[in-house]
Amino acid sequence: MGQLTPKLFVLAGEPSGDALGAALAKGLRKQAPGVTFDGVAGPLMQAEGVPSLFPMDELSVMGLAEVLPKYLDLRKRLHQTAQRVIDTQPDALITIDSPDFSLRLAKLVKVAKPRIKTIHYVAPSVWAWRPKRAQKMAKVIDHVLALLPFEPPYMEAAGMTCDFVGHPIVAQDQAGVEDVRAFRSAHGIGDRKLLLVLPGSRKSEVTRLAPVFGEALAQVAAAQPDIAMVLPAAGPVAPLVRELTSTWAAKPIILDPSSPEAALEKRAAFTAADVALAASGTVSLELAAADTPMVIAYTFNWLTNRMMERMALIDTVTLVNLISETRVIPEFLLDNCQPGPIAARLLDVMEKPGEQRNAAKLTMERLGRGGEPPGDRAAQSVLAALR
Repeated sequence: MGQLTPKLFVLAGEPSGDALGAALAKGLRKQAPGVTFDGVAGPLMQAEGVPSLFPMDELSVMGLAEVLPKYLDLRKRLHQTAQRVIDTQPDALITIDSPDFSLRLAKLVKVAKPRIKTIHYVAPSVWAWRPKRAQKMAKVIDHVLALLPFEPPYMEAAGMTCDFVGHPIVAQDQAGVEDVRAFRSAHGIGDRKLLLVLPGSRKSEVTRLAPVFGEALAQVAAAQPDIAMVLPAAGPVAPLVRELTSTWAAKPIILDPSSPEAALEKRAAFTAADVALAASGTVSLELAAADTPMVIAYTFNWLTNRMMERMALIDTVTLVNLISETRVIPEFLLDNCQPGPIAARLLDVMEKPGEQRNAAKLTMERLGRGGEPPGDRAAQSVLAALR
């Protein structure tokens, strides 16, 4: 491989991976102008010059019930992709998240062409559960690009090289003062306290959490009758959210995800809010980036709750707590996901948000805010791994 002419096959399997891949491709074109791409790409990666062997959304399947009917199609795409990589022999295969498909692809390529470097973008959360995944991954992956600063030692201990390249949240635009003012005015909120409601983006979690969230919000509204509430519904579950919230005593303003202004409205809601009640997940980083204090809540069914209790390796699941090395974000998980305690903590956090705001600032600094863009850092890591 020439210093500035790497030949790369880049695969993403879902929209979040497409965004990471687009920033990576942009960084690579900047730092290695002779780079050439092949791959499986969404619209953002394609805009940065990565062609797609087939439509990326064929791989965007989640959950056993959804995967089973498409198993044969996915298997066909897996072998088609592997053969393309084997035939074209790039300097590296870069797989982005989507570990089920990505690691099977890397295994097929490694068996046929061990010389091809395999790079995986987004480390598995072995620090939280199933730690043996790292050892399994190390059999087929050479180098890992990690989003979180504490992940490289886990990957390196398993036998892979790994660089922390920064989290994409630090590069996302945030709403400004005028955006917030316009949002509050448009929805008749004015100067009232605002509670942001985030019950998740999957049907199963919204269905499980809606009764708990609804009762908790009713208790908050009873204590603070003037409070406003807003819920930015995720596209796939918007009709379900409208149905489930119709019986809530405290009814939030539901933001329409199909609106042309949906992305701007969501950003403004995050920044405008005084506190958020959110399902557990990476949304905690979005809230920290917007400097919005939060309470996290989540539960599964009874059997899964028991399994999660046995499998958990850490005392907190909230990334802000982990990255800031604090425990200031309240969590109500599994059997503790109960309306009364959740409502009480929401009222507490609204009154005393200072500790959370300090932790949010530290989290963003540790994720790379103020430094080089994550896409550029990822590109540097890829090029260094190929030398």
